[in-house]
Amino acid sequence: MNEKKITKRSSDFSQWYLDVVSSAELAEYGAVKGTMVIRPYGYTIWEISQKVLNQKFKETGVENAYFPIFIPERLLNKEKNHIEGFSPEVAVVTYAGGKELDEKIIVRPTSETIIYESYSKWVHSYKDLPILINQWANVVRWELKTKPFIRTTEFLWQEGHTVHETEEKAEERALKMLGIYKDFSENYMAIPTIVGKKTESEKFAGALNTYTVEAMMQDGKALQYATSHNLGQNFSKAFDIKYLDRQNKEQYGWQTSWGLSTRSIGGLIMVHSDDLGLVLPPKMAPIQAIVTTISSKENEKEITDKANEIYRELEESGVRVKVDSGNLTPGEKFFKWEKKGVPIRIEIGKKEIDNKEAVCVTRANGNKTNISFTQISKIIPEMLDQIQNDIYEKALKKQNENMKTAKDWDDLVEKVSKGNFVLAFFCCEKNIEKQINEDTGITVRCIKQTDGKIKGICIKTGKETTNEVYFAKSY
Repeated sequence: MNEKKITKRSSDFSQWYLDVVSSAELAEYGAVKGTMVIRPYGYTIWEISQKVLNQKFKETGVENAYFPIFIPERLLNKEKNHIEGFSPEVAVVTYAGGKELDEKIIVRPTSETIIYESYSKWVHSYKDLPILINQWANVVRWELKTKPFIRTTEFLWQEGHTVHETEEKAEERALKMLGIYKDFSENYMAIPTIVGKKTESEKFAGALNTYTVEAMMQDGKALQYATSHNLGQNFSKAFDIKYLDRQNKEQYGWQTSWGLSTRSIGGLIMVHSDDLGLVLPPKMAPIQAIVTTISSKENEKEITDKANEIYRELEESGVRVKVDSGNLTPGEKFFKWEKKGVPIRIEIGKKEIDNKEAVCVTRANGNKTNISFTQISKIIPEMLDQIQNDIYEKALKKQNENMKTAKDWDDLVEKVSKGNFVLAFFCCEKNIEKQINEDTGITVRCIKQTDGKIKGICIKTGKETTNEVYFAKSY
């Protein structure tokens, strides 16, 4: 096999990322600039995400629905801040059916406007609330700079949209969904996170508050993993989502929206993978164990039969397992599945059959273990649990080591430039935040969740503030 070598992370992190995506056959660029073809192996990771999150959402009362990809321009214009926030990224259809359209049609950049048009028809009484709906969909945002999974012109996501009787219930829902994203990131994707509120400059266009889950990549940059928004009554007033309350008085609904996209797969790659290729935590791996045969024509049937027997036992134990009994050499097989990040490789050859034990290799650290055939269906699931925990702990250690404080502004800039998150007090004034980003490329990722009683001095202006924020460079 004449495979292209994967660039080392230390020499070019961006090219390393592209090499890992390509070598693992996760995705490739589409025919239109900025679009992405998600290949079956990459899409299976997304399907795992869908399965887990669907269950977690539905446990809180959420139902799935689907809304159109095309949005009349008049709907987008109903909420001024919303359209201003998305206008640079909007794709517009002006010609269809062989003629110029009377009204421009927006290709969905997000669905607040089209969904809330429906909600205005559905909500009449407090008895109609809460509305708890999610949709799995694609969206289009015309990006100038793209990278597979991280930032593409079209991407996949889920977006939840709810309506409530009170501000308190909307806030409770926004924080509940934030907690689900954090749990999914840490306990399934093995990605440690920080959560907090976005500044006024960074919050979602039209939202009252935006909450975010932020993750640290291996190069020290931040990735916005998922967001949850308390929309207040901004959209309900724009779209006339009103109801008669328990005292028979007319009220506007209180709303939330929240989402996670295929960008999360980019985070999965950049947090865990190494110079050999993709590394996957077992819970997110399309194939958790690969049984590879090492055989010749003389013993091929005996070895293949044993490999298939192990496959059946592991499958019955709940392991996502596959057999590779193809014609590649053992080294080529090992290389293939190493690049795809399969957590455990099980080697079966004449030697293993004679010894009645398999050689099991852990992808994340390369450790080899001999396991008796009679114990393999018991031990492999235990190994997968341990691998999941070890991968998370490794990422958490990296995050903790690169979480810093700063004595002054120059110290902060230096530490961020070396691939750290820096926690510091900041006034969060829009003009100051904008200037910092323009001058240094540094962004405020989120405001730390506190009770607001601790005061400090803004590291940039010297003003007193209760806002303690995380600074970093980001994707």
